[in-house]
Amino acid sequence: MVSLTGLEKGQVVAERTVHLTRESLVRYAGASGDLNPIHYRDDVAARVGLPGVLAHGMLTMGIGSSVLTAWLGDAAQLASYVVRFTKPIVVDAEQGADVVVTAAVGLVKDDGSVRIDLAVIHGEEKVLGKAQAVVVPERTA
Repeated sequence: MVSLTGLEKGQVVAERTVHLTRESLVRYAGASGDLNPIHYRDDVAARVGLPGVLAHGMLTMGIGSSVLTAWLGDAAQLASYVVRFTKPIVVDAEQGADVVVTAAVGLVKDDGSVRIDLAVIHGEEKVLGKAQAVVVPERTA
């Protein structure tokens, strides 16, 4: 568990780069049950007018939350997490795709909870908009 005491607005609390491959997408498709072929077949993605095979939106969202829970050490401190999907992540067959997540303090509230703002970037594009989480102080028995 992480203490929220002393955090200040703008303070970066966690950062991580996650490299996605086509294999990552196939594994996520199998685990999630989202077997839409736009997530693993170039021909289908092209046929429906996409720029290439796309990472699952929920995978992208999950990458953001995993950065938070790794920092917290206890997922129970994560009270809420919301995102807006703004841009897709095209995962190249050879190069894959890097997703960079930076979590920073957006607001420290009077009740001791903290809003964490996440920047989730692929290349120069912000792929999640208004990605925010509320974390609460560790609970004592």
